Amino acid sequence: MTVTAILGAGVMGETLLSGLLRSGRDAGDIVVTGRNPQRVAELVERHGVRALGNAEAAAAAQTVVLCVKPQDMEGLLDEIRDHVGPDAVVVSLAAGITTAFVESRLPEGTSVVRVMPNTPALVDQGMAAIAPGSHCTDDHLAEAEQLLSSCGRVVRLAEKHLDAVTAISGSGPAYVFYVVEAMIEAGVVLGLPRATSTELVVQTLYGAATMLKETREHPTVLREQVSSPGGTTVAALRQLDDHKVRAAFVTAIEAAAARSRQLASGTA
Repeated sequence: MTVTAILGAGVMGETLLSGLLRSGRDAGDIVVTGRNPQRVAELVERHGVRALGNAEAAAAAQTVVLCVKPQDMEGLLDEIRDHVGPDAVVVSLAAGITTAFVESRLPEGTSVVRVMPNTPALVDQGMAAIAPGSHCTDDHLAEAEQLLSSCGRVVRLAEKHLDAVTAISGSGPAYVFYVVEAMIEAGVVLGLPRATSTELVVQTLYGAATMLKETREHPTVLREQVSSPGGTTVAALRQLDDHKVRAAFVTAIEAAAARSRQLASGTA
């Protein structure tokens, strides 16, 4: 029996738990922990998994998944340090926490994988990037990849790229929701009922994303297919260009990456 321990009973912890169960993992092979006993009890009742303390869970598991907030990571690592098995892989989902930070607080040689997930994992459409630590084996990296693929897609990258990943896909859903909010509001301003405007925008977004994924065409090609010379789309795009919206997006994403680097370095 291969036991997976999910340390942290928050949204991402339950998201991963649910994905594992939907992918066919036996509930008896999953252990959860959390600081809120009521929340942990809810997960046990809802999913049929086991609940243990952090140290017990770490000792029992071959895969230890750290799903706590970054500010709680050091205390958790101190708690489980003497209980992580020599053959276990430790998978960290905490934003801005480097593999070096985790490795330095666990027994020498512990295999660590750092993950940058995103919230669409809640609907099995997540995009996660995984990066190996200095002692991570190929088998352990593959194990982490399989773990995250239960609720979306996974790419392997060197850890130096994870700040960019954080800025693009980690924070990315918020940029999309921001644009959707603006489009819905524009529909209301133009006289549409809010519910109708929302339906139009959400389905348009879903359709456009599906076209990007299924046609594999460059977005420029797809955009030009909608942009008839002298038409409505060209008039709208000209306004976006005049307001430097493209440049603003690039600048914003650069700012997110810079903030991720600050968090990782502990300077902010």
